[in-house]
Amino acid sequence: MNDNIIDIFIPFADMQQAKATVEGIRGSGAPIGDIYLLAACGCEVEIPGCKAIETESIYSTDAVRKIAAASCNCRYVMLYTGHNVLNMGYLAIQRFLRLAEDTGAGLLYSDYHTEIDGRRQAVPVIDYQPGSLRDDFNFGSVMFFFAAALREAVSGMDEDYASAGLYDLRLRLSRISAIVHINEYLYSDVTSDTRGSAQKMFDYVDPKNRAVQLEMEKACTAHLKAIGGYLSPEFKDVPLDGGDFPVEASVIIPVRNRVGTVRDAIMSALSQKAGFEYNVIVVDNHSDDGTTEAVASIASVDPRVVHIRPDRTDLGIGGCWNLAVAHPLCGKFAVQLDSDDMYSGDSTLSRIVSAFYEQKCAMLVGSYMLTDINCNPIPPGVIDHREWTPDNGRNNALRINGLGAPRCFYTPLLRRIQIPNTSYGEDYALGLAFSREYRIGRIYDVLYLCRRWEGNSDASLDVARLNANNLYKDKIRSWEIQARKTMNAVRQA
Repeated sequence: MNDNIIDIFIPFADMQQAKATVEGIRGSGAPIGDIYLLAACGCEVEIPGCKAIETESIYSTDAVRKIAAASCNCRYVMLYTGHNVLNMGYLAIQRFLRLAEDTGAGLLYSDYHTEIDGRRQAVPVIDYQPGSLRDDFNFGSVMFFFAAALREAVSGMDEDYASAGLYDLRLRLSRISAIVHINEYLYSDVTSDTRGSAQKMFDYVDPKNRAVQLEMEKACTAHLKAIGGYLSPEFKDVPLDGGDFPVEASVIIPVRNRVGTVRDAIMSALSQKAGFEYNVIVVDNHSDDGTTEAVASIASVDPRVVHIRPDRTDLGIGGCWNLAVAHPLCGKFAVQLDSDDMYSGDSTLSRIVSAFYEQKCAMLVGSYMLTDINCNPIPPGVIDHREWTPDNGRNNALRINGLGAPRCFYTPLLRRIQIPNTSYGEDYALGLAFSREYRIGRIYDVLYLCRRWEGNSDASLDVARLNANNLYKDKIRSWEIQARKTMNAVRQA
């Protein structure tokens, strides 16, 4: 066996795509062994010198097992996961090979260029971490495996997934070998998905993807059990009768420069009909567009509005929340309302407080409707996060990128746990921290209107901002996994 031989696996989309990709690889000068075309059953694949592997999906366990079986006589495997023409860079395969030899990694991936409508764009990707459990982690479309590590990982597969096979493979690989990001642009790929990040971020909650997500959850849960990060459904009790509070609930609205939307948010909160006293705490974080005057005008006529203007100038959204929750006028329950958004009706607050007592939870998450600025529903519509189940929600939370809205908290615990002083991911970090020990309640009916407009913090982002956000959330997950492993180890000692 030639230890430098690389076998190549390419999805067969059509003859033109396959021929162009194969010709480019053969002309690379790299020590290529066999080239396999992954094609659906009944698909006619006739490219001289190529072998065909029948599989319905390259993401399935079936495909992964067939790749492992076919790679028994090679040292490395290169898998292309796209369905367009792949253009490897100059000496790029040799570079993958060199770094595979140098690092001994089980899986390598690189930055790349994408071509959209004839325009070439750089796409840097981020480093893999223990918390990179998102099934949509971007490896690009070229994955370079050490064949022996791939075969070892596949040998332990005990589930047959239609869609989570490749996800299961990389989780298993992460347990036995390094996963290495090459910060170099080694290939270009054509993309047909030109949607912005704001549209893509909700793909996983689309009802038509429910079966896929259940498979991903199963694979992720098995991984957490294997690394000692799984938590069984056992929770600490929450003494909801504790503390002396001026009101039962406070609606918390952090705001900076939202003069066009903040009035709607505040009036939505003030219109709530409840059998208890509540207030609205607005933390006005040095606005200079008229927001301050808008909030002050409402507070001047309604004493339920507590208008806080911080002395500090270093507060993110999380810091504003900490300031509001620490305020002596904060109620027993702290309920989220972003300055862009509105409650769906006048019973939202009442239903939230009732659910705290009924479900005996420390944190509660509702469901929301995605709308335009005029509250007209927009795709994908209702986001209910039904993957948050009582038995496995806090494990599955390590795989997904958000927990839903509105997010509501038992104030004594929120004051103790506190919120990261950031303006992205702070709510997700808080949800993970709460769920480590406490039950998170759910209301699956729509309580909240999440209004989308060009000024939203999670509107379509450029690659640099999207990478920074994903890197931070992966880091949050890494910290949380370590905390859970430590907690489990102490319990078992």
